[in-house]
Amino acid sequence: MCTNYAAARRDYLFRHYGVLPPDDPWRDEIYKDYAAPVIRRSSAAPDVPDAREALLATFGMVPRKHIPPGVKVFDTMNARAESVGEKRSFSGAWKKLQLCLIPVQAFFEPNYETGKAVRWRIGLADGAPFAIAGLWREWDEGEAGNAYSFTMLTVNANEHPLMKRFHKPGDEKRSVVIVPPSEYENWLASRSMDEARSFLNLYPADGMAAEPEPLPPRATAKPESNSQ
Repeated sequence: MCTNYAAARRDYLFRHYGVLPPDDPWRDEIYKDYAAPVIRRSSAAPDVPDAREALLATFGMVPRKHIPPGVKVFDTMNARAESVGEKRSFSGAWKKLQLCLIPVQAFFEPNYETGKAVRWRIGLADGAPFAIAGLWREWDEGEAGNAYSFTMLTVNANEHPLMKRFHKPGDEKRSVVIVPPSEYENWLASRSMDEARSFLNLYPADGMAAEPEPLPPRATAKPESNSQ
């Protein structure tokens, strides 16, 4: 389960993922309902191999403002691979194969090995940016036009040497799905739910790295231009 991550920098979008960055800025660290870039097959050329586009979308498949009045607020930042086709919040996008790549520099999870929750930063061993498998959804905002949202797909990590170290003792261990660069196009071009599901695997632990990175005592969510 991931509810906070460091988005890839603007200059990485073209160099590493081969897409032009969205015009609007995004914050360095992303939380629920924050806007961040996602990469999908190009809407202008959906049948052209390697034709991709980046757009800004909010983290959480159902943004808070779209939860009906009187309904208890619920989180949709993560979608379980085992039930993604059954849950109302995700099933439509899954069945339509609205797949995306989420450009990431690192993601954060709580580690309880000291007896209390300590935020850890998790990424690739070589420090390179990477991509997490996700789903995107479009929303009609009336006069404001269309907007987008996204969720991260997760899989069971009870046996993963690294990812089993996170979350509360006794809870099921979950991990986001890291898509290798060689599989970017194949993931986005999946032609069936079964084919898409074949990509939902744990990333090898020896290719990952993790270390404590607690939040500052008075951390704020100050917007950044992400124009490095």
